[in-house]
Amino acid sequence: MDETRAENLRQAALDYHEFPKPGKLEIRATKPLANGRDLARAYSPGVAEACLEIKADPATASRYTGRGNMVGVVTNGTAVLGLGNIGALASKPVMEGKAVLFKKFANIDCFDIELNEPDPYKLADIVCALEPTFGAINLEDIKAPDCFIVEQLCRERMKIPVFHDDQHGTAIVVGAAATNALHVAGKKFSDIKIVSTGGGAAGIACLNMLLKLGVKRENVWLCDLAGLVYQGRTDQMTDQKAAYAQGTTPATLGEVIAGADLFLGLSGPGVLTPEMVAKMAPRPIIFALANPTPEILPDAVRAVAPDAIIATGRSDFPNQVNNVLCFPFIFRGALDVGATEINDAMQLACIDGIAALARATTSAEAAAAYKGEQLTFGATYLIPKPFDPRLIGVVASAVAKAAMETGVATRPIADLDAYRGKLDGSVFKSALMMRPVFEAARNATRRIIFAEGEDERVLRAANAMLEETTDKPILIGRPDVIARRCERAGLPIRPDRDFEIINPQSDARYRDYWQTYHELMERRGVTPDTARAVLRTNSTAIGAIAVHRKDADSLICGTFGQYLWHLKYVREVLARGGLRPHGALSLMIQEDGPLFIADTAVNPVPTPEQIVETTIGAVRHAKRFGIVPKVALCSHSSFGNLDSDSGRRMRAAMEILDNREVDFAYEGEMNVDAALDPELRARIFPHTRMDGAANILIFAFTDAASTARNMLRMKAGGLEVGPILMGMGNLAHVVTPSITARGLLNMSAIAGTPVSHYG
Repeated sequence: MDETRAENLRQAALDYHEFPKPGKLEIRATKPLANGRDLARAYSPGVAEACLEIKADPATASRYTGRGNMVGVVTNGTAVLGLGNIGALASKPVMEGKAVLFKKFANIDCFDIELNEPDPYKLADIVCALEPTFGAINLEDIKAPDCFIVEQLCRERMKIPVFHDDQHGTAIVVGAAATNALHVAGKKFSDIKIVSTGGGAAGIACLNMLLKLGVKRENVWLCDLAGLVYQGRTDQMTDQKAAYAQGTTPATLGEVIAGADLFLGLSGPGVLTPEMVAKMAPRPIIFALANPTPEILPDAVRAVAPDAIIATGRSDFPNQVNNVLCFPFIFRGALDVGATEINDAMQLACIDGIAALARATTSAEAAAAYKGEQLTFGATYLIPKPFDPRLIGVVASAVAKAAMETGVATRPIADLDAYRGKLDGSVFKSALMMRPVFEAARNATRRIIFAEGEDERVLRAANAMLEETTDKPILIGRPDVIARRCERAGLPIRPDRDFEIINPQSDARYRDYWQTYHELMERRGVTPDTARAVLRTNSTAIGAIAVHRKDADSLICGTFGQYLWHLKYVREVLARGGLRPHGALSLMIQEDGPLFIADTAVNPVPTPEQIVETTIGAVRHAKRFGIVPKVALCSHSSFGNLDSDSGRRMRAAMEILDNREVDFAYEGEMNVDAALDPELRARIFPHTRMDGAANILIFAFTDAASTARNMLRMKAGGLEVGPILMGMGNLAHVVTPSITARGLLNMSAIAGTPVSHYG
């Protein structure tokens, strides 16, 4: 990575932490505080009732306070990531980040606690004194061997789960990956020889876990910077290392690696060489987990052992060993049953759940959020992806079950199947719902052409695409202008080196493109001279022709200009073979869940038939985001109380839907407040056929749909994904001038899925 790119990434990370407000966390109330009655209940005198209930029965704290869903992330900053002993204050961004992951992945509330206390015994005293505040404690980034002392003391003295994620989270994910790697290799835990580098907290915990999975102690060889850990060695030794001492004489990693089935690296870059890999047993398993640079790169392994099974800690290689596969979900299960500890059975259940989830996935059976990915269990797919939405249901329910079976659950769950279903449903309500789309885009490489390639937002989106996905951006624009603007924006990408360019002023394909356009349009009054002029000046037409000729897979246009102007050329060139625009759909991601709005742009005054097409298209997309669709046909008229034009068209659309016997819930015509407030809807129309709030709003005018979209975006903090152009088989999407670089990146991820997945 060159210095410019590194500096850009550094500044982007700092900006992320500083803006729009410092830090990554804030506190929000869960109850209304709007009047004197609320105040009297929230504080004096009403709060006394909750206090007295808890005094009489401490277990009721989980009913009347947030303690039952509250984790404390505690550190003294003595071993932070790869940064070392940077101190408690400097560790705070990491701890805030851990809290964010708890909230986003498992909806667990979290406080980060950074303590200036290097003494492990005093640190343990402080942590234990926090027990009334939290339902569980996550110890983080405490150096070895102090971390072992702190965890042991806290587990002995506290009646809530205490979990050192650096140790046990890593060990659980390694255990799951090893379970499946051995399955692929046709080997057993009881038979394999393991050589490990790194005697820190994570390394020791991983070895301890592998013993619990069936590895024989005598088959484990531990090395560190001083070489083999052997009996009688005094240099750089701890009690935890000594437990894995082998023999009585010194040896190097290169000497003990011979015949090893599994290399477990939790040390540093370059520790394992290709020559060492060549000495290992057939079908070796290499877990090179050092970050950011592993002990050996996968290509170097394959050069000497093509059949090796490889895992790293990096997201740009298959089989990323990432603690986020584990810790949010093991805490979710533990909290939900009121566990007093996280024991071995719960950790093993977590391993089984993660490993089984990977094995259950076949090439045609990806999770709903991973459309287009070929997730087939095997050497390159040992563990699920971190954003697999099934993880919370599988892992948390397995952990809860193990807690109940081992007697550490104080609030057992009667119906585990219902509990798992609730967990599965919760994952799609957060703003992370776009993450799976990125995962799908990252694994289904497509060529995305941007019509306005000189726009800085497009350039930033293209840069982000290259960093975050495998899709290939194609930009329409003048190379010298694009290069200057990249340089001015501090972007490291450059034309023709990092992405393809179509230059309207000079491109070898120009003749083919204008002739293709003329062939398509000659019976619509377009002359050859007109075709030549259009294909020199109109970047949307150029992009559409590129997709038509299969030089690109999907077009994104509309960052400036009027929506319908761009749509005209999309229609002319790409609306063929049964494809035609049905409507524009905006997904508004809000704190309380997603809301789809249509038609925001395509049909200004849609006919009943067009309303039905828009509705069916919106439902199709909602399902692909994992949403159970509930459609409201919105109008100024509500259940026939006005004889308005919009009311008549919506009632006619309702009649068409009724005759089609569609498989989704819908209701109308109605006002938006009735659509979003089921109690109001039931009061004004008791025989409503739809339960709950609508999550798809279909409007009778694009003016109304667009206004609703913009108000949610500008005043309610809604994050827009879209507009998604329905009916065009994902060949083109027309955005709006207000779109941001992040919005363009989101649209590129949607465009980056196979055509069959976004109609």
